[in-house]
Amino acid sequence: MRATPCYVRRAAGAIAALIFAGCANQMEPAQRSISDIEVIVSATSPEAAQYVPDQLADVQSKLDGLKASFAKKDYAAVLAAAPADMNAAQGLAAAAAAKRGEIAKSLSNQWSALAAEVPASLAALRDQLDRLAKQSNRRLAAGIDVEAAQSRLSDASSLWSKAQAAFATGNLDEAVTTARRVETLLHALAPTVKLPTTPPSAAAR
Repeated sequence: MRATPCYVRRAAGAIAALIFAGCANQMEPAQRSISDIEVIVSATSPEAAQYVPDQLADVQSKLDGLKASFAKKDYAAVLAAAPADMNAAQGLAAAAAAKRGEIAKSLSNQWSALAAEVPASLAALRDQLDRLAKQSNRRLAAGIDVEAAQSRLSDASSLWSKAQAAFATGNLDEAVTTARRVETLLHALAPTVKLPTTPPSAAAR
C-alpha cells in the first residue's frame, strides 16, 4: 500500500482548516441571530399570545428550526433563514397591537349599544313593577310574584352598577361581559311581569 504523498496530506489539511475556519466564522453570527430573535420573541410573547397566538406559534416554530440547525452546526442554514425569521418576529408586536385595537373598537361599539339599552330596560321594568304593586292594579298583577320580580330587578341593577364601574376604570371587556349578563336578566324578567320586550340590538352582540 503506497503512502499518501506529503503534498496531498498538506492540501487536505489546508482544506479542512479552511472549512473549520469558515464554520467558526459563521458560528458567532449564527448564534447572535438566534439570540436577537429570542429577545424579540420573549418581549412580545405575552401580548402576542393573547391577541395573535397562531402567529406567535409560527415564529416560535421558526426559532426552534434555527436552533436545530445550529445544534447540527449548520450555521449557513441559520444565517440563510434568520433574516426572514427576524422579520416575522418583529411583526408580532404590530400584529398584536392591530388585533388589540380591533377588539377594543368592537367592545366600545357594544358598550355604546348596551349603555343605551340597559338603563331604558331597567326604567321600563321599574315602572311596570311600581304599577303592578298598586292596589288598584291587583287584577293586572294576578299570577305575578311582584316581590320576587322586584328582587330580580334589584340584582340586575346592582350588576349594572358593576358594569359601569368596570367601564369607568377602562376595563371594557369586563364591562361588556357584565352588561350582557344584565341584558339577559332583564329580557328574561320582562315577560314574567307582562312587559313586552324587543330583541337585543345587533350592535350589542
